[in-house]
Amino acid sequence: MRFTAWLVLAATLLLWSGNWIVARAVRDDISPGLATAGRLVIVALLLAPFARRGLAAKLPALSRRDWKVLWLLGFSGGGLHLALQWLGLHYTTATSATLYLSTAPIFILLLAAPLLGERIAARQWAGVAISFAGVALIGMQGRLLQPSFNLGDLCALASMAMWGSYTVFLRMRRDTLDIVEFLTLVCLLGLVFMTPWVIAEFFLGMTLKLTLAGTAAVLYSAIGSLLLAYAGWSYVVKRMGAARAGATMHLMPAIAVGLAALFLGEYPVWYHFAGIALILVGVALASLRARGKA
Repeated sequence: MRFTAWLVLAATLLLWSGNWIVARAVRDDISPGLATAGRLVIVALLLAPFARRGLAAKLPALSRRDWKVLWLLGFSGGGLHLALQWLGLHYTTATSATLYLSTAPIFILLLAAPLLGERIAARQWAGVAISFAGVALIGMQGRLLQPSFNLGDLCALASMAMWGSYTVFLRMRRDTLDIVEFLTLVCLLGLVFMTPWVIAEFFLGMTLKLTLAGTAAVLYSAIGSLLLAYAGWSYVVKRMGAARAGATMHLMPAIAVGLAALFLGEYPVWYHFAGIALILVGVALASLRARGKA
């Protein structure tokens, strides 16, 4: 069981890392809102035949608390998290944007204690701090006294705040929906929140047409990064805990830097390697407490 959880986690992180590269590559072919709404529609259509009967039987029995948590999940994970990610990649590089993935554990730790009652050890906080130091080293290109942020950076950070919230809200679930039913509902709820965004893009004159590259990117994003990865993340969080699973997201910048070099021609330099080393040390340190109690 433990090996399976780590294997699923590795595949999930790879799929998500690839999504950032794809989104950056097609930034001129499709708008962020249309890309997000498109992948939500695709996943909902693929899953609906398998979830329809179960949802029809279970939805009437959901409590007010269940609906509140599900709406929060649809808001944080189904809609805005994805759209902010794609919007940010219009203004910053994939390498830079993915560095902020390591801030997700900070948001998770801040929410997990009051909402879930999870105790966070000092060693875990130290691991997060060390990893974030690595993120800072890469993000500032080795010039730690000259920080700078643009709109893309801020969108990437906001996306991670949404993702941290989604991870914690997952642990608050008490409903009886299985993974297929849950993902279908999260996609439908996410579409509710994305509708105003797409309408705004229409009036702002953004690119709402689908090119071949844009269509391929949405398909990858829907099937790989959303359908398979979200199912994997739900599996991992339930078995490893929100804080422990969230700490491993520090690995994603390392994966994304390699993918960016391979597919986008963004090659790492000394501060990338030094930063990644700090990130990996921090992940290991943040996971030690949980592993010792497993």
